[in-house]
Amino acid sequence: MTSGQPLVSIITPSYDQAAFLDKTLRSVFEQDYPNIEYLVVDGGSTDGSVDIIKTHAANITWWVSEPDKGQADAINKGLARAKGEIIAWLNSDDVYRPGAVRHAVAALQQHPQAGMVYADLESIDRTGRVFNTIRYRQFSLLDLLSFEIIGQPTVFMRRDVLQQAGPLDAGYRYLLDHQLWLRMFQLAPAVYVPQVWAAARHHASAKNVGEAAGFGREAMRILAWAGAQPPMRELIAAHHRQVLAGAHLFDARYLLDGGQPAAALRSYARVAGLQPLRLLRHLLRILFALLSLLGLGGLRKLIQRREY
Repeated sequence: MTSGQPLVSIITPSYDQAAFLDKTLRSVFEQDYPNIEYLVVDGGSTDGSVDIIKTHAANITWWVSEPDKGQADAINKGLARAKGEIIAWLNSDDVYRPGAVRHAVAALQQHPQAGMVYADLESIDRTGRVFNTIRYRQFSLLDLLSFEIIGQPTVFMRRDVLQQAGPLDAGYRYLLDHQLWLRMFQLAPAVYVPQVWAAARHHASAKNVGEAAGFGREAMRILAWAGAQPPMRELIAAHHRQVLAGAHLFDARYLLDGGQPAAALRSYARVAGLQPLRLLRHLLRILFALLSLLGLGGLRKLIQRREY
C-alpha cells in the first residue's frame, strides 16, 4: 500500500491459456504504478497454468483455481474481492503496455466526473507481433448502442460507479463487457485517452476468432435488452436506423472473421437498406468477403492492417 496513491485492483480470469499467461502476468508485475493489488481467478486449468500462477504467487495478492461458470463468473469472483478505488480486468491472453496503469490513474484523477477511462488498443498475434492498432474516439451512449466497441483491456473503472452498475451479467458470453459499459455510461461519462494502454491477442482458440459468429447474435440480444431500458429506449427510438445499421455492421465484421463471407454479405446488405453511406468505410472488408466466396481470401492480412 502506498500513501496518497489510489489502490488499483486488476483481475485476470484464466482458463487453459498457459501459452500466454506468463506474459499477461508479467505485464502487470512490470507496471511502474506503485499501488496495485492483483487477483487471478483460474477456472481449474489442466494445461500447466496453475504451475505458472504458483511460480508468480509472491507477486499476486490473491488467486484461486477452481471450476467456474465461465468468464463472467470468474471476473465477478474477483470483483467481489477487489478493494481498489479503481478496477480493471485483463484476460489471460492479453497484455498491458508499460505505464498503462499510471496513465489510467492520472486520467481518472484529471476527470473526477468520469466513471471509466479507456484508450487505444493494439492487436497482436500468437507471438506478440503487432499487426494493427485500433484508434478510438470519445464515445457517447448512442455510439455504444450503435456498437462502437471499446477495447476492453484498456478500460479502467471507478469502483463506486461500477458498484452502482452491478457485476457482469453471466448471461452474456461474448459482449459481457459491452453490456456493462452501457450500464455504466448511463451513470457517468467515460473519457477517452489517445494513448496505447494494452494489446489484445488474436489466436485460433480466442473467442473473437474461434467463435466469431456468436458476437452478432449477442449484439441483437443486447439491443432487445436496451430497448426496454430508459433512457436507452428513447435513444434507440430516435436513432433507430443508425443503431440497427451499427448492429448489422458489427455482425458482418465477426461473421467475416469467423469464415462466413456469405452471411457477412447479407448483413452488409441490411446496412445498405438502412444507412448505405456507412458502407464506404467498409469497402475493403466487403471486397474481401466477395473474394472469399471465390476462394481468393489471401487479402485478409492487408485488410486487417487497413480496416481501422
